[in-house]
Amino acid sequence: MQSASDRHEYPAHWEADVVLRDGGTARVRPITADDAERLVSFYEQVSDESKYYRFFAPYPRLSAKDVHRFTHHDFVDRVGLAALVGGEFIATVRYDRIGADGTPAHAPADEAEVAFLVQDAHQGRGVASALLEHIAAVARERGIRRFAAEVLPANTKMIKVFTDAGYTQKRSFEDGVVRLEFGLEPTDRSLAVQYAREQRAEARSVRRLLTPGSVAVIGAGRTPGGVGRGILGNIRDAGFTGRLYAVNRAFEEERTELDGVPAHRSVREIDGTVDLAVVAVPAEQVPEVVTECGRHGVQGLVVVSAGYAESGPEGRERQRALVRHARAYGMRIIGPNAFGVVNTSPEVRLNASLAPEMPRPGRIGLFAQSGAIGIALLSRLHRRGGGVTGVTGVSTFVSSGNRADVSGNDVMQYWYDDPDTDVVLMYLESIGNPRKFTRLARRTAAVKPLVVVQGARHGGAAPQGHPVRATRLPHATVSALLRQAGVIRVDTITELVDAGLLLARQPLPAGPRVAILGNSESLGLLTHDACLSEGLRPLPPLDLTTAASPADFRAALSEALADDACDAVVVTAIPALGEGAAGDAALAEALRAATVASPAKPVLVVHVELGGLAEALSAATSTAPHTNPHASPHATPPVTGDRTPAPAETPSVPPEQTPAPAGKPADGTHLIPAYPAAERAVRALAQAVTYARWRRDTAEPGKVPEYEDVDEKGAAELIERLLARGEGLTLGSEETCELLGRYGIHVHRALPAPTPDAAVAAARALGRPVALKATAPHLRHRADLGGVRLDLADEEQLRRAYEELTGLFGTPAELRPVVQAMAPRGVDTVVRAVIDPAAGAVLSFGLAGAATQLLGDTAHRLIPVTDRDAASLIRSIRTAPLLFGWRGSDPVDTAALEELLQRVSRLVDDHPEVVAVSLEPVVVAPRGLSVLGASVRLAPPPARDDLGPRTLPAY
Repeated sequence: MQSASDRHEYPAHWEADVVLRDGGTARVRPITADDAERLVSFYEQVSDESKYYRFFAPYPRLSAKDVHRFTHHDFVDRVGLAALVGGEFIATVRYDRIGADGTPAHAPADEAEVAFLVQDAHQGRGVASALLEHIAAVARERGIRRFAAEVLPANTKMIKVFTDAGYTQKRSFEDGVVRLEFGLEPTDRSLAVQYAREQRAEARSVRRLLTPGSVAVIGAGRTPGGVGRGILGNIRDAGFTGRLYAVNRAFEEERTELDGVPAHRSVREIDGTVDLAVVAVPAEQVPEVVTECGRHGVQGLVVVSAGYAESGPEGRERQRALVRHARAYGMRIIGPNAFGVVNTSPEVRLNASLAPEMPRPGRIGLFAQSGAIGIALLSRLHRRGGGVTGVTGVSTFVSSGNRADVSGNDVMQYWYDDPDTDVVLMYLESIGNPRKFTRLARRTAAVKPLVVVQGARHGGAAPQGHPVRATRLPHATVSALLRQAGVIRVDTITELVDAGLLLARQPLPAGPRVAILGNSESLGLLTHDACLSEGLRPLPPLDLTTAASPADFRAALSEALADDACDAVVVTAIPALGEGAAGDAALAEALRAATVASPAKPVLVVHVELGGLAEALSAATSTAPHTNPHASPHATPPVTGDRTPAPAETPSVPPEQTPAPAGKPADGTHLIPAYPAAERAVRALAQAVTYARWRRDTAEPGKVPEYEDVDEKGAAELIERLLARGEGLTLGSEETCELLGRYGIHVHRALPAPTPDAAVAAARALGRPVALKATAPHLRHRADLGGVRLDLADEEQLRRAYEELTGLFGTPAELRPVVQAMAPRGVDTVVRAVIDPAAGAVLSFGLAGAATQLLGDTAHRLIPVTDRDAASLIRSIRTAPLLFGWRGSDPVDTAALEELLQRVSRLVDDHPEVVAVSLEPVVVAPRGLSVLGASVRLAPPPARDDLGPRTLPAY
């Protein structure tokens, strides 16, 4: 695409799709010689005022020389980028490298002048801010470290673009022009600004899909039945508050409506805007539909059509083309192969999905990549939605299908500050960008609970069509990193619903102490045992006996809630024979009344499914009056195990019925969730306790300490010198010790002993007593196999041990024996760090030995690790008691161990070329520790897109 005079090939990796401030998308790419006509057309649509601000003088049109200059770049010293929508320029930015005197220059000059021009119709959409991020990334890649910009004082919008970017700046004023100079290295503030803009833009892009003012269903059939006709009916029957249209090119010309909905043969025939299009036509017809929607100004698409990546390679290419096509017009896509979206807000009431009934309104945001799992979740939430003062339901629901564009990350951005959502539940079959997901999850979990269940976690392949970055980390490690980010990880959709209902209805517990009361001694004991199994601290169960009345329950619950020795209460209940629904309603009212006086502690109910307590907890007439006098008293079906009701059993909420928001009833009380089994209730409570502890801990974030003996510059020079040998290498023992020593990590010397005499000489050099070790791969770090001899105090013992090892395991060449000075006795541990291309840098810790590997007892944290992270890391393994004086042994020096973890973290964080570190074993003694073995691998670091400009996943 470039002329022969250009010095570099077209940099295709600079192309990107971005989400703008208003939620629309634009394409960013380099400007080429082929763009002359686009540039001229773009310039003609810019106002005279904007042209004046750009050129500091009236400049009505571009000359042929200007056009050539602005479209011919060498992609090194002169670069131009454009933002495009619908294939046309809406903004441009360029830089020109300059020398110290301000004239054009070549490398090594590291400064450039930068200038923008944004079409007036697109000003205020954040286009210039997005282009600044991308042109800055390009400049850094080309060795430019500073930008300079000259701006007229009246051009306040452009001055704000520069000053709000977060870079370190210097401003001067001369000859009537404001000159801004700023460095391009990302700062904490520039990254914070970038992340905040990313959140606002992506949240608005999802909001446009979930709160449309008008919807067109494209592919609504002429005859009853079919997906399109079904979705049209679902939207209409839910009472959608906006304008609804049916579109099908097969409609007769004289047809004006379908099922009472205005009908059109094409989106182009609709008089007015269309915010959302639901596409339900065969895959081969979708491109034409996308073009029509794009030209009509449709803001987003929900594509329920199948035949894409889930169908094979041809479908995968069709899916990629679909995403590129939609983004070219600034539209975002949910799907393809999607189940649809739901918004229960009274201001919207949108059911653009295949669900035949509108879910109950509530405070739970629900995301599912699978339509089938989405149906199951909606059904279970409906069945389990009852509470003492009303119902718990869904605020919004998104089923992403193939997740070609809009993903769980985008929807999480929306729910982060959505006032209608208190709890987020997500079913994920893959995580396309783990690094970004953990960042967003940490921020979201800091303000509202985030519960996640992941399918295909035991080695199953991600569903076809889900673009997933390759990760070398096992699922258990990814799960540990998610928990570090505050995510509540569960294993089944039953646990997902159990935890979600508790978190949506009840306050977070202040601690792990649990009071248990009820009218069944056996059920109370089961609950007590379940609490112990989940790591909670239960108080002795209070047995009210089977003769307990609702008043007895109320008095006991009131007393437990007032007791400072408990943080949560589990009520166990079996129904009294012959009382029926009246007794259940009375008990429900008694429990609700007791919680009014002490609303700060969570309360859960475990009930035996013989009566209708769960139904009574939802329908107690004294606390949840029907706002619709014609509503059926049996609108909520009783809980019956895990049976999924047929669609006809799922009642819809009539438009005139507006229940109080779930979890926040009008009188300030909380809904009490009911569970059919003690272990399910206690597991949900344990998850809430863990999450509450995480919230308290993150309220006071830890610190990444500074160490005076760290030689960061010397380590960088050593790494550069070592990498000059090749692309990637595992360092030798001397190089490993030298590099680790730069960060205050000292490894005990191990001298090779290819012969008995060499072993004796090594022991003499190191000082006795010594250890003799076999370092062959099959024996390394396996003391249980007998490849180690310890406490060799003299030459005779050493020679005897050498003879034994070679006699048992083979020749010295096979064993690779080494001699090492003895270290103080302690607990053998392992410290590792690795840079994963998808998840980022991860620090791992566990005890040494085969048992730890067999049981998978290893803890993980994302790097950089704070002092609090290091302390929690060593305490989170199951075998941690061995470090703290188990069975009368001496506690080891955990402070020294925490410092070692932080030093390794600092090394990897400072030098991403260090892609793997392994310290094994690390013997932690009562005073100090000894690193007896170490290995380090260097390689060019993986690309980090989290430090670059905002982009959507490439297609």
